[in-house]
This record gives sequence, C-alpha cells and structure tokens, in this order.
Amino acid sequence: MLEVSNVQVYNLKEAVIAARNPMRTVPAQHSDTEFAASLERCEKLVRFGGGSGHTNFRSGILVAFDVRYPQYWSMEAQRYHFLQIVSSSSKMHSLAKMDIRQACNQYVTENSIRQLEQLVENYNNNPCEESFMTLMSNCPMGLELFMHVTTNYEQLATIYRQRRNHRLPEWHVFCDFIEKLPYADKLICAQKDSENCQ
Repeated sequence: MLEVSNVQVYNLKEAVIAARNPMRTVPAQHSDTEFAASLERCEKLVRFGGGSGHTNFRSGILVAFDVRYPQYWSMEAQRYHFLQIVSSSSKMHSLAKMDIRQACNQYVTENSIRQLEQLVENYNNNPCEESFMTLMSNCPMGLELFMHVTTNYEQLATIYRQRRNHRLPEWHVFCDFIEKLPYADKLICAQKDSENCQ
C-alpha cells in the first residue's frame, strides 16, 4: 500500500500573498493581515478552476515528501510533469539485495514471490547479463520502491481532481494525503469540479 511521509510545505504564505499582485500598485506587505485577505481572495480564484490562469499562485506553494509505492502506481504518477522525483530507490541496483517478501505488497502471489527469490538466488550465484535481465524482466508490479518527491499545490490540485475516485486504492491514499496539507480545503480541493475535500 502507498505510504507518504516526511511532508514539508514551503512558501505557502508568500504565494498566497502574491496571488493579489495583479491588482496591486505597490508591493505587498507580508503580514498576517495581508495573508488573511489574500487567502480569502485565493478561495475565490480557486473556484474558477484549474486551467483558467487564476490559480497560478498555487505553483508557488511547494511540497516535498517521501513516498513508498508499488511499481504500477509510479507509472501513472510519472505522467504529471511537475511531480519531480528528487531521488528514488533503484530496482536495478538493489533488487538482488532486497528482502523480497518485505518488498512486495500483499497482492503479489506466493508463487511470484518464490519465483523472484529463486531468480535473485540464480543471479547472485551467477551474476551475468542473462541472469540479470531474467531477474529484472520477471519482477512483479507489486514490488514496492520509494522516492523523495517535490511538487506544488497547482499540480496536486490536478492530481486530486483526476485521481480522487480512481480505481487504484493507492490514489485514494495519495488524495487523503493531499487533503491533509495546510489550507487544502480552500486551495486545492475547493475547485468547482471537486467535491470530496474534507
């Protein structure tokens, strides 16, 4: 199952205050009063929905986190352009050293686990290209890897809108994480086409 940890949010106050720049004649004062007024304005801008240009301020609210995931999830996650993988575990470098039972999620069958353990043993006994490629090519999609990621509220709003009701349970866990971010109810999930933010 997907796990998100070590979550950090940066530049939230500054990006929210900057959202009012188009209507300013002088630079903003970065105060709590200014933040409150800007947050109220941002809530109205978010109601226009993504893609309107009104929500560009969200791209300045940066989010960093660690995520442990099954391989099949990362293939879908990588379609999002601003989901920047800072560094990730490497199946190529680590598979032959992994505890296969611990690394596979609950949906990987016992037969698949035993087969992969046998392929790891074969490779470790004979580390040639043939045994390496056989090992890599027969790895189940339920093998869990991990990565550190950076993104922003604008991208998370797109992900939330597209994935909240997705068939894969990992997307539900990821959207639950999004809902817990600071001001997510006002800045990410409040778009007219989102209805699930709590």
